[in-house]
Amino acid sequence: MITVALPKGALLNDSIRLFKAVGLDFSAFLDSSNRQLEIWDASHRAKALLVRNYDVPVYVEYGQAQLGVVGYDVLCEKQPQVAQLADLQFGQCRMSVAVKASSPYRSALDLPPHSRVASKFVHCARSYFQGLNLPVEIVPLYGSVELGPITGMSEAIVDLVATGRTLQENHLIEIEPLFTSTARLIAHPLSYRIDLDGVRSVIDQIRHCTAAIASN
Repeated sequence: MITVALPKGALLNDSIRLFKAVGLDFSAFLDSSNRQLEIWDASHRAKALLVRNYDVPVYVEYGQAQLGVVGYDVLCEKQPQVAQLADLQFGQCRMSVAVKASSPYRSALDLPPHSRVASKFVHCARSYFQGLNLPVEIVPLYGSVELGPITGMSEAIVDLVATGRTLQENHLIEIEPLFTSTARLIAHPLSYRIDLDGVRSVIDQIRHCTAAIASN
């Protein structure tokens, strides 16, 4: 039996659509009246766990799920011990540095040394500025990080940006992209190596399906 960790939120619909395309139907999670966090595929070949995006790699790393779908941003931040198998080509967004539109800063290197940068992606932010050899103070925030520059607590933020609408509505602008994030297929390393419960067959089907979608 294969167990799949699926992410709540923006990646869920496309994740379910992808697994349905390879014969595993977890669409019961899309029923608003359903409160179950664990469901079986109709064929009973597999079951799925519905978890927070941030928790997907935890369930996979500890072996409670053989497969998972998670944003690349989470993998960069948490650096879990999982096998990264495929870029699934959906859920695209950017990890970016942003500042107040009225500020004089137009690139990350414009920020003064020892500036404060607010982010919930602490590792990503710290690694990026270390790579620039620019000393900054990373301020961990796990709510609306846009308030950092608005209130003057920080000169900048590092956060995910999809359409940019939230930044625009709060008079912030992107000044530097760190990387592009998309949904990734991950696996428990041992399960992948020993092909536990035929997990490689599912992986191959998903890769084939993803490649077909990308070529259209």
